[in-house]
Order: sequence, then structure tokens, then C-alpha cells
Amino acid sequence: MKEQLRIGSHLSSSAGYLAMGQAAVAQGADTFAFFTRNPRGGKAKELNPKDIEDFLAFAKKNRIAHIIAHAPYTMNPCAAKDTLRTFARETMADDLRRLEMTPGNYYNFHPGSHVGQGAQTGIELCAALLNYALKPTQHTTVLIETMSGKGTEIGKTFQEIAAIIERVELKDHVGVCLDTCHIWDAGYDIVSHLDDVIAEFNDIIGLDHLKAIHLNDSLNPRSSKKDRHACIGEGAIGLDALTAVINHPILCRLPFILETPNDSEGYAKEISLLRSRWKPEK
Repeated sequence: MKEQLRIGSHLSSSAGYLAMGQAAVAQGADTFAFFTRNPRGGKAKELNPKDIEDFLAFAKKNRIAHIIAHAPYTMNPCAAKDTLRTFARETMADDLRRLEMTPGNYYNFHPGSHVGQGAQTGIELCAALLNYALKPTQHTTVLIETMSGKGTEIGKTFQEIAAIIERVELKDHVGVCLDTCHIWDAGYDIVSHLDDVIAEFNDIIGLDHLKAIHLNDSLNPRSSKKDRHACIGEGAIGLDALTAVINHPILCRLPFILETPNDSEGYAKEISLLRSRWKPEK
């Protein structure tokens, strides 16, 4: 079968794995992302083994690969309050345990906000969470997401991401999800200097850690540190620059996840548009 762009959107997990797979295929996707539980927190719904069995068969038939589970937004690994850090530990550990039922995929999380404790403390606390939750036998790779730098977020620079990874004991279980809107808002010029940004990522973090990309346009000018996503081609990054991202020889075969402000029909149109512009260098 001819190779194609690996792209999908963020789907609702409320109906189960098989329903997500079917929704992805209906959008023309071959990957997707989903929240492991309510994005604002709370207990995860019980898994249905038959639903997962049916999904795995459906995914194999439809070439769905490397789906990306997303931790809830309320999970702050570097919170100042012990109770919030405990919630983060328990949530990540529970999510990783559940994801063993769909092995070989990704788990994406925001590294958190240090809430006045300082970036260095935030880095240490985030790494401590990973050292608590990661297990040598797990089959899920945990992805640290690049952030825009709003408020006291850590992960706004490649250096901060690298500092977290440096402190993780099981580095082979950790990767990075690069968000185009976030790094643009953080100050990285992927419009005029994409090659330089990729080279900097490689020098500081290492491209072997780059596992997935959140493909989003941005409502904001570069370095705004605001994190407001726009539909593809309707923001400050623009269609041509995002086309260059999906066609870049280093990035083109990674899974791309759309987190644009869209409904299912809008995602289907964006997926079709981006597939039509996928012409990677051989």
C-alpha cells in the first residue's frame, strides 16, 4: 500500500476505542488523539476489553498506528501543593497501567506550571513524577509536550525539556511531542527558519526523542506566549509554513495530530487539504 501522511485529530473517548477508530477513518485519518479522562480531571471510565479487542482488529485493518493518549489538563506535575502532585502521580500511573491494553502507543502530557517556585524546581518535580510513574516493562512511550510559556509554564524552551529528560532514569520510555502553535508562541520561528529550529532541537534534545507533532496554526504573533490555536492556514503561521513542516524530510513520517478549533467535518477538510499537499522529499 502506498505510503501516506500519518495524520488525525483529537477525538472524544466517551464512546470507546472502536468508536474513536471509526470516527478517525471517517475523517480520512490513520491516527488520532484522545483524553484518558475528562480533560478537567476526574476518574477515568472503566475500560471494556471487548471494545479494545474490536478496536485493535479495526486498527490493524485500517492501518491506524501510534495513537496518542492525552493526560488531563488539571494534571500539574510541578504544583506547589502536595495534594495536586499526588493527583498527578496517581493519574499518570493509572493512565499508563490502562494503556498497557493498547501497547506500543504514546501518552502525552503538559510538563506543568511551577506557580512561583521557579523553573528549576518545576523541572525537578516534573522529572520526579516521571521517575515515579515509568516502569521498565511498560509498552507506552510518554511524551513531554512543548509549551508556549504562558504564565509559569515549564517546557517553553528546548533547554527546559532537555533538562527534564536528563533527570529521567528510564530515558528510553520518554519522548517529545512538538506543538507548532506552542513553539511559535514561545518564540521559535518555524515560518522563516524551520531548518534552524529542527537543528536546535537536535542539538539540545536530540531528534531520537521527537515522536509526534501537534499540527496547529496560531492566532498570535511569534513570541506572544499565549497559546491560542487557529485552524490550518487561518493564523500567523500559515498554510505554506505548516505544509513545509509536514513535508520536511526529518518530520514527514511522524504522526501529526490536529488540535485546531474544529468539528468533525472541519477536521476532515483539514486532513484532506494537508494530504493533498504532502509531497515529502525522497
